[in-house]
Amino acid sequence: MKKIKLLIASIMMAFTSSVFAETQTSAFASGVAAFSKSVDGFFNEYTGGFVSGVFYSVPVGDAAFPLIVAWLLVAAIIFTFYFGFIQFRRSRLAVDIVRGKYSDPKEKQEGEVSHFQALTTALSGTVGLGNIAGVGAALAIGGPGATFWMILCGLLGMASKFCECTLGVKYRTILPSGAVSGGPMYYLRDGLAELGFAGLGKVLAIGFALMCILGSFGGGNMFQANQAHAMLTYAFDVPAEYGIFTGLVLAGLVFAVIVGGMPSIAAVTEKVVPWMAVLYVGMAVIVIGANIDQVGAAVAAIFEGAFTGAGVVGGFIGALIQGLKRATFSNEAGIGSAAIAHSAVKTKEPVTEGLVSLLEPFIDTVIICTMTALVITIAGLNTAPYGQGIGLTGVTLTAASFTETADIFKYLLALAVILFAFSTMISWSYYGLKAWTYLFGESSRAELFFKLLFCFFVVVGATIQFGAVIDFSDAAIFAMSIFNIIGLYFLMPVVKRELNLFMAKIESGEIKKFEDNLAGTPVANK
Repeated sequence: MKKIKLLIASIMMAFTSSVFAETQTSAFASGVAAFSKSVDGFFNEYTGGFVSGVFYSVPVGDAAFPLIVAWLLVAAIIFTFYFGFIQFRRSRLAVDIVRGKYSDPKEKQEGEVSHFQALTTALSGTVGLGNIAGVGAALAIGGPGATFWMILCGLLGMASKFCECTLGVKYRTILPSGAVSGGPMYYLRDGLAELGFAGLGKVLAIGFALMCILGSFGGGNMFQANQAHAMLTYAFDVPAEYGIFTGLVLAGLVFAVIVGGMPSIAAVTEKVVPWMAVLYVGMAVIVIGANIDQVGAAVAAIFEGAFTGAGVVGGFIGALIQGLKRATFSNEAGIGSAAIAHSAVKTKEPVTEGLVSLLEPFIDTVIICTMTALVITIAGLNTAPYGQGIGLTGVTLTAASFTETADIFKYLLALAVILFAFSTMISWSYYGLKAWTYLFGESSRAELFFKLLFCFFVVVGATIQFGAVIDFSDAAIFAMSIFNIIGLYFLMPVVKRELNLFMAKIESGEIKKFEDNLAGTPVANK
């Protein structure tokens, strides 16, 4: 009780000092620092056990392996074999579905967004700072070899996305307004009820929803705003204490998008995500092209490090662990978040969206994370011994590696970070909103309250430093996978039946392929 009183007193002191911020910048900065320290200490005291439990690690050789990573990896392997390596066998079909070749433009279907919009919305939630800062941290600790295991884990995770997003569409709820509510909360509750495990399903659904809300406020919000302002400080020398202004601008932009619901979010992400991906990948291609003579050595270093672990603490196992951690943390396969976005798609065939979703880990991890890793390896700033706490790491390593080729990349990278942060925030606002309305009911008042609360935390995140709060939020995001994957194991036979039925319709011609989608002219399926 005494600690809570001290926390409240510190908050009051921080906000009292902020009143004089206009004329006393140092007083404002001191107030922010006091507020940050108090809240961080409070969370460290009362949530440290939860964080330690979620990220509990076991020693493997000289390295520590988080069990939550093993939980996600094992699930990805099981789903890959159970669905017959669907990520490789049906990838062409997935691309055709995204292109609209199996969508009849003359047929009106339930849902809010197209396959492409659902894909870009989900991608905007995963393609983010993890692709920039996270890969830098992984290579700083695990060396170039971590890249190989990152790619492998990304490929396996495609099967997890297929499973959860198929279920997201199958068990979604269409509201009287035509809006869609879906995701793990619904397939855990309704899917397990069909199997006779209604009690377990309700517990898993509530647990998932609670973790999703907490994760949306932290990793999907405050951390993004904080890092966006940090990049403005790094690239344009914006004073760190001006974070409140960055937060207000970001909050205004986020609210302007999310107030319109899923159609508004999808309309923005379908434009922002392709451009931000082109910007970032384009920068990486320029760096690789300018250093084309070093690409062979970089690829050799990746394969050598993957199987020998040269210079890495823990050797081969150390490189493997860092690669697996980065991939699972980046693409969120098995977390269940993407199923919320994909459930809003316009389709009557759940498998179509499952196939579309399996492209996400490929784009996020296999392409974008690998590009980052190649740039870092080519730059040569990341040298052995790795993981010793010396040299550059995280976003500073990635930024320095880009600027080795051209100084202008410093500013372009800052732009990319801001776009990544913004797109992640609007997607996670939708995830958190759907979890919120699942627990507290579907109403315009409940939705508006959550959206305003979410935007408040955007300002908070850009203004202050919350280490323990972000750790707690990250733990909540990965705790989502505990509830989600338990349900997926029960429901994966349902997904297999849906897949077999869908492929039978394709082969029989019941589901037609439209070569010219605008004209709506069906052609023979091939």
